Formats: sequence, C-alpha cells, structure tokens
Amino acid sequence: METNEIKDVLMAALAIEEAHVTGDGSHFQAIVVGAMFDGMSRVKKQQTVYAPLMEYIADNRIHALSIKAYTPEEWQRDRKLNGF
Repeated sequence: METNEIKDVLMAALAIEEAHVTGDGSHFQAIVVGAMFDGMSRVKKQQTVYAPLMEYIADNRIHALSIKAYTPEEWQRDRKLNGF
C-alpha cells in the first residue's frame, strides 16, 4: 500500500484538516490533524484513525501503523517537534 492511498482513505473517511503519512510499504506512520479530536483521549483518537483502515490491516496491506492525532491547536504547538 502506498502512503498517498492511506492519506486519501483518512481524508475521505474522517473530518480532518491534514494527514501526513510516511512509511516503507508495510510499516507506516500517520500524523492526523482535526478538530474532531478535541476532548478525545489518546486511545479514542487512535481508535478513530484505525477504524477506516481496519480492512487494510486485516489483509496485511498495512502491517504496522503508528498514529499521532492532534487537534489544530495541538498541531500548531507540536508541529516543529515532528519536523514540519
């Protein structure tokens, strides 16, 4: 699976402003930014991002996925820490 495919799935399925996906074909890292994450626990944020990708995880197109989910305010504060 390609990083742009994962980004497209996330952008279409979730009410998010940004998605940044990197990876090597089976192990991926996703940074997802959206106001929808406001008030969610870290676990709930990850569950929300995993949900539209479950079929790709189940059939091993995605072997591993690391998720960082931010509200726009959190992203403004932390984006430099993530190299943006």
